[in-house]
Amino acid sequence: MPDDALATEARTDDGPGAVQAMLVRACESEEHGSQFALLLQEALPAAERLDAGTLRELAPLLKHVTGRFARADVPIGYRQRVDRGLRALLASVDEAYLPEGVLPVHDTWAAPLRERVRTAPSAELTRFVRHLAGLSAPRPTRTWHRACVTLADEAAAREDVAECLRALAEDEPYCTREDGPHTGSSCGYHHVVHPYHGDVARGAVWAAALTGGPEAVPRLQALALRMGTSGRDLYEGPKLAGAAINALGAIDDPRALEALWRLRAPIRNRALRKQLDAALQAAAERQGITRAQLVERTVPAHGLGPDGSVERTLGVHTVRVAVEGAAAVRITFTGADGRALRTAPAAVKDGFPEELGRLKALAKEVRATLSSERARVEGLMSEDRVWPYAEWCEHYRDHPITGAVVRGLIWEFQDEDGRWRASLAAPGGDAAHVRLWHPIRAAVDDVRAWRERVVDEQVRQPFKQAFREIYLLTPAEEGTATYSNRYAAHIVHYRRLYALFRERGWQANFLGRHEGGLNGEARGEFGGGEWRACFHHEPVDDADWAIEHAATDQVRFERRHGRRWQEALLADVPPPVFSEAMRDVDLFVGVTSIAADPDWADRGEDRHAAYRREAGFGALTASAEVRRAALERILPRTRIAGRCALDGRHLVVRGELRTYRIHLGSANVLMEPDGAYLCIVQGRRAPGTLYLPFEDERLSLILSKAFLLAADHKITDASIRRQIGV
Repeated sequence: MPDDALATEARTDDGPGAVQAMLVRACESEEHGSQFALLLQEALPAAERLDAGTLRELAPLLKHVTGRFARADVPIGYRQRVDRGLRALLASVDEAYLPEGVLPVHDTWAAPLRERVRTAPSAELTRFVRHLAGLSAPRPTRTWHRACVTLADEAAAREDVAECLRALAEDEPYCTREDGPHTGSSCGYHHVVHPYHGDVARGAVWAAALTGGPEAVPRLQALALRMGTSGRDLYEGPKLAGAAINALGAIDDPRALEALWRLRAPIRNRALRKQLDAALQAAAERQGITRAQLVERTVPAHGLGPDGSVERTLGVHTVRVAVEGAAAVRITFTGADGRALRTAPAAVKDGFPEELGRLKALAKEVRATLSSERARVEGLMSEDRVWPYAEWCEHYRDHPITGAVVRGLIWEFQDEDGRWRASLAAPGGDAAHVRLWHPIRAAVDDVRAWRERVVDEQVRQPFKQAFREIYLLTPAEEGTATYSNRYAAHIVHYRRLYALFRERGWQANFLGRHEGGLNGEARGEFGGGEWRACFHHEPVDDADWAIEHAATDQVRFERRHGRRWQEALLADVPPPVFSEAMRDVDLFVGVTSIAADPDWADRGEDRHAAYRREAGFGALTASAEVRRAALERILPRTRIAGRCALDGRHLVVRGELRTYRIHLGSANVLMEPDGAYLCIVQGRRAPGTLYLPFEDERLSLILSKAFLLAADHKITDASIRRQIGV
């Protein structure tokens, strides 16, 4: 109906006429989207007060206005309330009518429902779609649950919502540019779900989960991974990921729990992490166990046997996927002659491409699980966790993937008398309880003995344990009581620091010239989520918009009280929690400090030169002390042992041309006798055959420089030779 005709028919002397006039006036402001919405907000309450018969008379006008509003350029903040009001009015006068705009016109994910509405409209289908659009929260109510299943069955729409979920998880984004489609999902006009249609998309996700059950799990997992990690669809992406996560938590099936477990590592969004934790907590409560128990009981085995391997026969070849140690997963091929190959032979590549692809995908999944388990078990170092022996055997020692991590670690076993004994292997008989060994609970002589044994037996631990740094409360920290200045006043590369926060699972705001962007606070949880460390930092580049460097400040601790955090005295923090948190902060500073940046020496004089000199050659931190302890045991086994000596905070290397002092903290090098700085931008890696008891990039760098400088007369790099004086 044209607008001028609507205006002619408008009556202003009674209720219906006033409403009609208000609706017409709103349409006249269509070009101004926010004003259009505000005028409709004024008209809707008056329309809602009309009786049913009068509303039916206004139905053509309401449908016209609803269509115009659906196509108008209205900001999302103004749209939702008006949309719901218009749809509710139309539903009260025409149950079978689906307003324009409830389903998106272009979104490919909505095609199954859109096609059904176009070709086979019905009151049942309309009620179902309207029900989907009524979901505005990540978790619907039980009433919405029950109604959704009933309406889906009445509309025979189970297959349609299943296909919608598949498209949301898999289909490429669509382009909304007026001048035609443009390739590449980085285009700002590409969407999987337009913000206008987030509610109905979330409704479809939940409907597919409620009606599809366990069969929907792989697609819910794929959707959560896609929308929760890609950064795509800034507004609707996290909401859809949250809906998928919460729907997985509502499915009572082991596959759903396994999917939630797999999402823990890749999803870093803070809000989504909370929803993951809540979904796991709810699933754990249903089973009467803790969230930690649920997580360890749902670690996927990927079909591997007890020895951590699986074999498949492809023609005359046997293909084996196996976990080797705590860090490697390999695929090997064995022919009829018994020869083992590391690469796929042509007969397997050409004859069984699909099967080979599945095995490679399996190996990739196992690597991801192995990496995640290594990080999870290391996180237990800050917990005072004790397992019944049988439970530990089932979920740790005997698990095909977790077991690969467990076998390289020291565990404590409690006997019937209550005494704890540490061991690298489970005892022959049954023990009562098991806990993970931490050097902070051990005597100094015991720690030294374990370090000797690990090196003597060349045990490569999945993470630092025997050589783990220990951080104890200092008198200065006892004096400050609530904060530590141990790692304050360091100058660090900010972007490296922020990346390291994310890598270690800490949450932090991003520094910048925006509101709140000049006060940095990184937070990491320890002790099973009961404690939180807060590391403060701030920018030091006053003139630049992009923050390149930051200055570190205090470390504080908080304890969880229900849903809130309360600041705690340092003396009240359990020693393993304090030590593990400070270990992370030491890592943050040690890796990102400008003192450890070899390129900084080329900048000439700068305002941070004094700091770099002091930090780059100063007293050793706890991590550097551990490096020294490791070198004491490693160096005698190397071919350069006769040219090396440990002297305080340095490794002294005697070359043919000069003698060098490598700092055990920063790996910076000074040359004797004048103390000149030697810049080695990138040293060679330590020889691959050299055994190291743990992974440590700085230790490898120190050793690589030592091997290089012990044979300084063979150095060919012109820059290094010039500094040495050759």
